Amino acid sequence: MRQVFLDTETTGLDAANGDRIIEIGCIEMVDRRHSGRRLHHYVNPQRASHPDAVRVHGITDDFLADKPLFEAVAEELLAFVAGAEVVIHNAGFDVGFIDAELDRLGLPRFARHAERITDSLTLARELFPGKSNSLDALCKRLEVDNSQRELHGALLDAGLLAEVYLRMTRGQKSLVIDASEDTTGQQADESIDLRRFDLPVLQASSDEAAAHEAVLAEIDKASKGKTVWRVAVAA
Repeated sequence: MRQVFLDTETTGLDAANGDRIIEIGCIEMVDRRHSGRRLHHYVNPQRASHPDAVRVHGITDDFLADKPLFEAVAEELLAFVAGAEVVIHNAGFDVGFIDAELDRLGLPRFARHAERITDSLTLARELFPGKSNSLDALCKRLEVDNSQRELHGALLDAGLLAEVYLRMTRGQKSLVIDASEDTTGQQADESIDLRRFDLPVLQASSDEAAAHEAVLAEIDKASKGKTVWRVAVAA
């Protein structure tokens, strides 16, 4: 199973009114393990970013001035996600921006290239109804270290999303799966017949038996003969 965890940063919140993508980050996993493949690009949006957006991601217009246009990285992006399940947090937002960029280039929409698109926000809302399910909130709830996330960044957030998604869908504590773990998802259901084992029986020594009897006598005296085990033996 091949999965790509994707995130974008943008000039603002409204693709329909001309906001553009400025950063794309993707991390690939195969069979729930990091493959080592990733894709990361900053993109010149050919327009200024909204000040509120800059406060979120910290990416300035000056920094983006010499970066490639989206059309220069579009084919690489589409090739990277081809045939994969693409996992995105709040997928409607990111896919809306990617589709707007693809429309400008006359290319098929994003869903046509991926095997399928999974919205991890929808999954989180099903698992944690009524709670905050932002990426930061999920990192805190699932004990994913996001201490380096002072600002949003597409590649960093894609990596955090991968960890969060694995914990939401499997409950594991790390991206590293132990080699001894059954990766097929099937656990051996083998019962152990204890009759195969000769269990040793250790007899108390005479001194140990005498000491035990003395303790029981003290307890019996203190309870005025109401010790349960002596009543049971007498019966």
